[in-house]
Amino acid sequence: MATNNLNKQITIQFENLLESFDDQLVMSKNVEKFNASGESFQRSSDTIWRTIPMIATSQNGIDATSAFSAASATQLAVPASIGFQKNSVFNLNGLELRDALTRGSLLKAAKQKLASDINVAVSNAAALQGTITIKRTTASVGYDDWGLASAAMDERGVSMFERKAALTPRDYNAAAGNLASRQTINDLPRTAYEKARINADIAGFEMFKLDYGYRQAAAAGVTVTLTSAGQYYTPAATTTQSDGSVTPKENRYQVIPITVTSGTVAVGDRFQFAANVCNSVHQITKVDTGQPMTFVINRIVTGAGGTGTVEISPPIISGTGGTPAELQYKNVTATPGAGAAITFLNTVAAPVNPFWQKQAIEIIPCKYEIPTDAGVNVMTGTTESGITLTMSYFLDINTLTLKGRVDTLFGVVVNQPQQCGVMLFNQT
Repeated sequence: MATNNLNKQITIQFENLLESFDDQLVMSKNVEKFNASGESFQRSSDTIWRTIPMIATSQNGIDATSAFSAASATQLAVPASIGFQKNSVFNLNGLELRDALTRGSLLKAAKQKLASDINVAVSNAAALQGTITIKRTTASVGYDDWGLASAAMDERGVSMFERKAALTPRDYNAAAGNLASRQTINDLPRTAYEKARINADIAGFEMFKLDYGYRQAAAAGVTVTLTSAGQYYTPAATTTQSDGSVTPKENRYQVIPITVTSGTVAVGDRFQFAANVCNSVHQITKVDTGQPMTFVINRIVTGAGGTGTVEISPPIISGTGGTPAELQYKNVTATPGAGAAITFLNTVAAPVNPFWQKQAIEIIPCKYEIPTDAGVNVMTGTTESGITLTMSYFLDINTLTLKGRVDTLFGVVVNQPQQCGVMLFNQT
């Protein structure tokens, strides 16, 4: 009877945990969800390929013969992996089990930590992989900052709907302070003043406050140039391996050669080519935005302090090769020449404020399969936002200790880095 009563109490506590877990998932609620069976992930080594929206081209005139003779639209895809296996464990001995409040507190703490892990994973994905960089030389002021981010997304053809932004505490409070000083927007200034809350969209972005955030290191005193010309990228749906097999191709990155004459480049550094030699273009119209394309260093391939190669995102798709895929996914006006200077944008160490279009990021929930007849009590539940929690526990009769754990399994994929970015304040 005591065992059954304990099971009932823990079940109720788990249901309460599940019910309130959604409330803390600030970030996962604001990205897309993709669900697939655990079986399909297991058979693909926990990595599947997610397609991204195609971009078409058009031509003038009644005769479309040449257009038909060209290759059809290229469908690109990106790999999505179940890359996060998070758990929180607890032990309760026979004395501690007398107090139901202790069990409830442990489960509450587990919920808090796992929700934080999910929020951090999504926030860091947006902050590390988003390629639009807005550099501000001043502190956060609100609309003027996010008006620039909105303009950058508009110019590049990013959907105007469901844009999100997550601000670190000091930058969020500064933006709220700016809103509080405005006296002509009904009750919004009062909410901002009393609760430091931005209870409205700013420049088309739904704003969220983070109590954590990725911090960008400074690329101060670094002098870098592009080693050689002709650094353009040709997108393709597939690639042929050395054994002749054909596999999907990752198209979010490109390796370029650089020459570092002072300092050291690092993963996460953000840059543009000087003198507007490589401007961004609208994704659909291909019109020159008049603004330099911004890039982020994703990986150091060879050498960080001398001549070497780095992997950047996005790739430089200039259309130089003239292939249909290049024309469809063209993102810059031209390819920078040999010796083109690289200008770093993260000149002062600062917290990163990511922003994104909702469809550009996906969270992929998954779960473990634990046999219920394996001598372990197992409870599994899925939140409204699609995240699955699994709690398993058993009693060790040698020590009269209840051992338990709460698990969550998920992946995060930035499908379209060019539709995500970061805001950096107080840069020189």
